[in-house]
Amino acid sequence: MIDSSNAPLVCDAAIIGGGPAGLMAAEMLAQAGRSVHVFDAMPSVGRKFLLAGKGGLNLTHSEPFDAFVARFGARRAQIEPLLAAFGADDLRAWAKALGIDTFVGTSGRVFPADMKAAPLLRAWLARLRAKGVVFHMRHRWLGWSDDGAWRFGTVAGERRVVSRATVLALGGASWPHLGSDAAWVSLLMDKGVQIAPLQPANCGFDVPRVSAPLGETRREFLRELLGRGPAPALGWTPFFAERFAGQPFKSVALAFTDSQGRQFARRGEFVATATGVEGSLVYAASSLLRDEIAAHGHATFHLDLLPDHSPERVLAEVRHPRGARSLTSHLKGRLGLDGIKAAILYEQLGKDGMSDPQLLARAIKQLPITVVAPRPVSEAISTAGGVAFEALDEHLMLQALPGVFCAGEMLDWEAPTGGYLLTACCASGHAAGQGAARWLSAQG
Repeated sequence: MIDSSNAPLVCDAAIIGGGPAGLMAAEMLAQAGRSVHVFDAMPSVGRKFLLAGKGGLNLTHSEPFDAFVARFGARRAQIEPLLAAFGADDLRAWAKALGIDTFVGTSGRVFPADMKAAPLLRAWLARLRAKGVVFHMRHRWLGWSDDGAWRFGTVAGERRVVSRATVLALGGASWPHLGSDAAWVSLLMDKGVQIAPLQPANCGFDVPRVSAPLGETRREFLRELLGRGPAPALGWTPFFAERFAGQPFKSVALAFTDSQGRQFARRGEFVATATGVEGSLVYAASSLLRDEIAAHGHATFHLDLLPDHSPERVLAEVRHPRGARSLTSHLKGRLGLDGIKAAILYEQLGKDGMSDPQLLARAIKQLPITVVAPRPVSEAISTAGGVAFEALDEHLMLQALPGVFCAGEMLDWEAPTGGYLLTACCASGHAAGQGAARWLSAQG
């Protein structure tokens, strides 16, 4: 019930944002015996968490700690202490205490036994409510009033909240329809908080539409297209887009080396879209691809369509006499190349390129795919950029706003999919909640 008087709600701790980071911070503060109120703009908490777990909640990953923290790249030094305090094993134990058993899949990823997010969230919310945590839905943070109170917009009008400590866990800018719309960026920047620009992470990319054949002629054409004049038209040819958008490239390998010499090489799967590529294998390379595009306007990775075949075998099979068979039938019969894999060869090589056995064999093993733009941040799985760690102390408190802590995806870090994102969100919420509890104790 909204208080119709002018008096603000007063509490020990306010958590603004009801995702995993915010809920974990609330749990830490409630365990410390503090009165905790959670505010979220949406009708219910954990919406992105539930949607991410729709196809099976990837809770964390089972790989060794050193390999796990290496996934955080340039922000490893800042994320590692958080994971040392609350890492993958701790998250599994925490889930177990909620009555949720977990298992390790063949890829090393960790899932709840029933693969679902909803039972875990229900158990978590029940435990939080039992500890006295109060939830306020449809409360959108608007900033601060003149007297320093937190302002919220609600269906019943504006509401003010006074808290002795506050944890901001407002998410990044991906999937804004679920609540993470990055409206907090300007509010914090006005307070002098250092924020790195938000960028898409674990995202898809657009390709330029080109028609010249592969080889030196096409490479020159591509350089010309990307280097001068208006922006190129994006996307595959209408033929390819209409027939193959949404279809997966399975059992392929992607390799990329950026202009600084940083390398990526991995096997996996990804999907063709109407305008380019997306999916787990592309997401894993997305930070390097995105940064290369930002620096040079484009990035080119190489695709191995048959990673289990040597280049010599591929060339021999391509050169094998095919008699009256069509080239399409020949590639399918000799190499098992058909469907989208054969189509991408025709898309990139053209008829002239497909008729050159050496060029075709080289393309099967090392097909260059140029991307020129990441998809919008609103479509991305997660967000890079955000509140700079340099703006925080070791307990994730904003130096410009004593008593205000930050957690989750609104911090300036990124990681690939595979359980790393959720684990780090929970770890940062754990640290921010403990930091806020420590702050309250020190204030007396």
